Amino acid sequence: MPLHELAAHELHEKLKAREITSVELTQSVYDRISAVERRVQGYITLTKDIAFEQAEVADAGFERGDEMQPLAGIPIAVKDVICTKDVLTTCGSKILHNFISPYDATVMTKIRHQGFVMIGKTNMDEFAMGSSTENSAFKITRNPWNLDTIPGGSSGGSAAVVAADAAICALGSDTGGSIRQPAALCGVVGMKPTYGRVSRYGLVAFASSLDQIGPFSKDVTDCALMLNAICGHDPMDSTSVNRPDTDFTQNLVNGISGIKIGIPKEYFIEGLDADVEARVRDAIEVLRGCGAIIKEISLPHTEYAIATYYIIAPAEASANLARYDGVRFGFRASNAENLIDMYRKTRSQGFGEEVKRRIMLGTYALSSGYYDAYYLKAQKVRTLIKSDFDSAFETVDVIAAPTSPTPAFKVGERTDDPLQMYLSDILTTPASLAGIPAISMPCGLTHSGLPVGLQIIAPAFEENKILRVAYTYEQHTGRHQKKPNL
Repeated sequence: MPLHELAAHELHEKLKAREITSVELTQSVYDRISAVERRVQGYITLTKDIAFEQAEVADAGFERGDEMQPLAGIPIAVKDVICTKDVLTTCGSKILHNFISPYDATVMTKIRHQGFVMIGKTNMDEFAMGSSTENSAFKITRNPWNLDTIPGGSSGGSAAVVAADAAICALGSDTGGSIRQPAALCGVVGMKPTYGRVSRYGLVAFASSLDQIGPFSKDVTDCALMLNAICGHDPMDSTSVNRPDTDFTQNLVNGISGIKIGIPKEYFIEGLDADVEARVRDAIEVLRGCGAIIKEISLPHTEYAIATYYIIAPAEASANLARYDGVRFGFRASNAENLIDMYRKTRSQGFGEEVKRRIMLGTYALSSGYYDAYYLKAQKVRTLIKSDFDSAFETVDVIAAPTSPTPAFKVGERTDDPLQMYLSDILTTPASLAGIPAISMPCGLTHSGLPVGLQIIAPAFEENKILRVAYTYEQHTGRHQKKPNL
């Protein structure tokens, strides 16, 4: 099997045994990128010089017999919303097309200490606003399983390059489903940790009370390794939670006998694709066969999640994106008559249509006379959604449900219908609003050969339960081993 097709934990053993070198592995990944990138379009920036330097450093450590970290020498891609020192960080936007970050995000510092190899920065919906990676200012990423379809979003580039074996693992960010939904549509593992589990310092903000960085990987073991690398308290982030370090690999246990799994009836409703429902129900039966206790539950405020999310997230975005004014960094419009005209032209020319739509929506929701009617009410409903989960977790250990209501749809199919695009996240926004962890993992293919994702949700800071259930399912099915034919 080619090196780029292997998982990080498998490659680590080969690197330790000196069967391969990180330079060879890195070259294998870049060869794969050369073969598929023209069709997949998953990267905005490739960092080849940096990657081979990092690979050589890792090889020297293995050669000396140093105690090497599990991700040492492993080629990893990074979503272009995460600040990387001395490398372009565009957020998929024209307004930051020339922005080179002067500092590293905390997650970058952490994985640098692991000795990783940075392959490049991945394409995304502009400022993480989108569900299809069609909103990038630079290119449209394609789904490796069917190049006529979207890879999901906003972390579509990260999901696509892992699915295409053009990276071993990747980092993404999830605000309302932007890791889990593309992971489902691209047939890889993607996890949103508990809000506060991973530092947001250096993550370019979309909606500050929702954003969270998380991993994409080829299997659950690699997901646990990535979580080990990026989690932990950070004094640079006031929302970072100070908890004892956790070794997530200890939860990779093949056995879930007696674990109670809730199946929310509100996630199996009209509009759910028949193939998606069939594959997810098949997966639930596998979990039952592994000894889990399956119980139907209710999350009654689920139907309000999309409306709530699309008040809160745009409101926070309107404040966070006010800093992009053409004064200090990024794109500046020319031929402005005065300062106000420069602001207006820079923002109108620099932002894409979806970003402008959300800024206007958020500004309206926060404006005088409308704050109580929209933003305040949305925050109250958010509390009710969280209460639904709290009540459910009094009787079950985890919740299992579909990740996306449909498989990947055709490129361009929903670009003229924002509401239909927003509904792509109907099954992922509730966990985001509640701030709780959730994973998407492959659970089969539709009749047309497109991946379906199984979502597993747990209480706050109980990623251990998710990983145990996910790992058991993976060991009993091997669904994660299926690859697209590129």
